[in-house]
Amino acid sequence: MGKRLTKIYTRTGDDGTTGLGDGTRTTKESLRVEAIGVVDELNSFIGVLLAENPEEEVRIKLEDIQHDLFDLGGDLSIPGRASMSEAQVSRLEKQLDDYNISLAALKEFILPGGTRAASLCHVARATCRRAERCLVRLYRTEPAMPSHIEYLNRLSDFLFVLCRILNHQQGVEDVMWRPGKNRHPA
Repeated sequence: MGKRLTKIYTRTGDDGTTGLGDGTRTTKESLRVEAIGVVDELNSFIGVLLAENPEEEVRIKLEDIQHDLFDLGGDLSIPGRASMSEAQVSRLEKQLDDYNISLAALKEFILPGGTRAASLCHVARATCRRAERCLVRLYRTEPAMPSHIEYLNRLSDFLFVLCRILNHQQGVEDVMWRPGKNRHPA
């Protein structure tokens, strides 16, 4: 961190702009600032999930993800910076494969739910998908950083599988979608 925060409020954003890590200013409704904000929101949901005191193996993986998301946010705050690597994407893929092999194959879609931790993880997964959409919009207008989109795409898949793992660890079945369940009045 090149610049330490000694004063939290600066009043420089009162005009609807914000400073990026490279010193430039941009509007707060810009695609870049939106992407930074959604990645921050995702990281916050991971923090809420960590507050559920998951098993140590899960906790370590989630803390690693939080560090990755800070790397991503740092990259977004400095246009052109690319500190994320394919190794971070590959790590998620391996963890995803390792978890998924232990689960029963899905025959139907599942609804967000089950345990509180799994439900919170579903919120993180949905936020991750939104972050990915924000980055896709941003990178339609600026040079793309493929590892950013790849990471978020794998992360949403990882979080989906983690939802199932969290339910499984607590002995709770996934909530299966029943198509047309309420189509006809009882």
